[in-house]
Amino acid sequence: MVRSETSRGGVMSDKELAALGAPDMVYICEVDADSIRHEIARHMSSDHSFAIEPGTKFYAVCAADGTRVAITDSREAAFATAWQHEMTPVSVH
Repeated sequence: MVRSETSRGGVMSDKELAALGAPDMVYICEVDADSIRHEIARHMSSDHSFAIEPGTKFYAVCAADGTRVAITDSREAAFATAWQHEMTPVSVH
């Protein structure tokens, strides 16, 4: 959950933060191979297999509430994906 303090000292919910002025804004961040591997394994049946090379870097396109809307294999592809779907990407370091 993304938490953001307001100037009044309150906390905004994920939904409030996502709706705040830029609902089409997404952020691009690096995701490590282990995270992706574990996420995929949780959703696959045991009769399927896949391999992800350790150390591989992926890039996620995420909504303001942190929901991943896409995963790509390059930063450039992540930005292109956002633009293609009429979203405004920002980089997270």
